Amino acid sequence: MAVYSLKNTQIRIEVDSLGAELKSLQKITTGTEYMWDANPEYWKRTSPVLFPFVGNLNNGSYRYEGKEYSMSQHGFARDMEFALLRQTEDTLVFILKSTDETREKYPFDFELELGYRLEENHVILSWKVTNCNEKEMHFSIGGHPAFLCPINNRGVQTEYKLLFDAKDKITSGIIGSGGTLSARTKAFALQDGRMDITADLFDEDALIIEHDQAHSVALCDSEGNPYLTVRFDAPLFGIWSPAKANAPFICIEPWYGRCDREAFNGDLSEREWGNTLAAGEVFYAEYTVTV
Repeated sequence: MAVYSLKNTQIRIEVDSLGAELKSLQKITTGTEYMWDANPEYWKRTSPVLFPFVGNLNNGSYRYEGKEYSMSQHGFARDMEFALLRQTEDTLVFILKSTDETREKYPFDFELELGYRLEENHVILSWKVTNCNEKEMHFSIGGHPAFLCPINNRGVQTEYKLLFDAKDKITSGIIGSGGTLSARTKAFALQDGRMDITADLFDEDALIIEHDQAHSVALCDSEGNPYLTVRFDAPLFGIWSPAKANAPFICIEPWYGRCDREAFNGDLSEREWGNTLAAGEVFYAEYTVTV
């Protein structure tokens, strides 16, 4: 395990090779830290990658080609050691390859590359998935970065807002008691794209926002000023903070995939929002954090 850093004239990041996890994002001119510090009192992670699954599976398992496999929430990549593939003045790229251990849980050969690139006050985070099999491969992938809210201990979280590049409302799916997606939804009214961060916003777990409703989400401070923005092309995303914990961070999570629906019992190839690669095919996606 090792920690690698990058910096330019505006920002500095640190990335842990365990999970290739972003652990720190600082603005150099002010010293402001934007990432949650993984204090286990609330949540022991900072920005884990979700692969080869996003969210929970019904009964903690899935079926593929008639065989059942157990899988914990969000998959295994976040807890595995990545190798540094390359480092330049402004870029870090890490790689994880399938092993005998991963094939017991997930019967595919793959290469997963996680990249970090600095451009002015932006961090571009990238995912590259290569199907190394001679058959189709099915997977989901997503980010789970936790950003401090409030920032610099200014104000309280309920004075802050979320800002979307959407107009009137955002409609969220609701997680059920088993940790999978229920049939219920909830609409949140927006005022000039802004939504209040209420004390009960995450009482039923993460908000799951599907169908390209927004592609930019910002955190706004108690004075209404955006201080961090996440931009993405992903068709769905989550927003999360631990339920009923008043935790001092909020996760903005671009996803290509999500948890099962409560009633789903199909094959891996039939999961909603799943991704399929042909033999030898490559998937690539990225998202940007701006401070």
